[in-house]
Amino acid sequence: MDLERLAGVIRDARARIEAASDLDELSAAESETLGRRSEIAVARSGIGRLAPDRRRDVGRAINEAVGTLTAAVEDRRSALQAEAENVLLEQDRIDLTLPYGRPARGTHHLLTRTMEDVCDVFRAIGYEVAEGPELELAWYNFDALNTPPTHPSRFESDTMYVEPFDDRERSGPDELLLRTQTSPMQARFMEKNPPPVYVVVPGRVFRTDTWDATHSPVFHQIEGLAVDSDITFGDLKGTLAYFAREFFGVSARTRFVPHFFPFTEPSAEMLVWFNDEWLEMLGCGMVDPNVFEAVGYDPAEVTGFAFGMGVERLAMVRHGITDIRHFYDSDLRVLGQFR
Repeated sequence: MDLERLAGVIRDARARIEAASDLDELSAAESETLGRRSEIAVARSGIGRLAPDRRRDVGRAINEAVGTLTAAVEDRRSALQAEAENVLLEQDRIDLTLPYGRPARGTHHLLTRTMEDVCDVFRAIGYEVAEGPELELAWYNFDALNTPPTHPSRFESDTMYVEPFDDRERSGPDELLLRTQTSPMQARFMEKNPPPVYVVVPGRVFRTDTWDATHSPVFHQIEGLAVDSDITFGDLKGTLAYFAREFFGVSARTRFVPHFFPFTEPSAEMLVWFNDEWLEMLGCGMVDPNVFEAVGYDPAEVTGFAFGMGVERLAMVRHGITDIRHFYDSDLRVLGQFR
């Protein structure tokens, strides 16, 4: 290969190297211009057949060409690698000036919010909020509330009794059970607090109910108690009518129908006119004098009323929920509707 031809090969090779758009094309160009079958490699293998006076000049020229093209390949490879890294960096770049995606904030469960809403209504008119134990004595759950030993609610078919923690036999008033209502706090609160008493008690209760669309063996109640020197049934009706308007809206109307509860006399159920129908909402009545005597109050000096409502029932009516099991399924599709 003469020197003029070698110069042309170098020009074409440099152009091919510089035109490579990625590392694969560059590798192909390097193989064609510097590989074992390239023109330069063929020319180098033929140096020994040249005349002695030309070998030195041609050999020097070929070596310089190899060095030039090798440097060109390395320069182009460095440039392509830098471009690839810049592309990756741009793809991974985080713009710290943009607002970042914040995770959705949690919220209270609908039942918790319902209990808080009810308690807030009564706090606004001077009631105190109290809590009591879920593991209760039969005395507070039944006897102190004027419930006789033969009452059906005391049967194991209705109440979950608990074995004592020691070897002693417990029966009668000392029996341990999971409270069937939040009403035991009536007796507990009055034992520790002289009248007047205005208190609401939210909490979880337990009964041997069958699991279905409207029943659960574990649910929530809110008990209310008002005791003072001259409380009447009219005070009871006015207080609960106020609650209904605050909770269900100003158009809510109430109706009271006679009923029976062991710890109130007279007793009633309150119905609320909501969504164009009368709905049973809670039980209530004037505190039975026997309950006052059980806790050391003088029935001749005080009167009072009590009421109890199911939290699940309130939430289902207020929000149009038809199956109580939705509250306990932890299904975010359901719970997310009530954020």
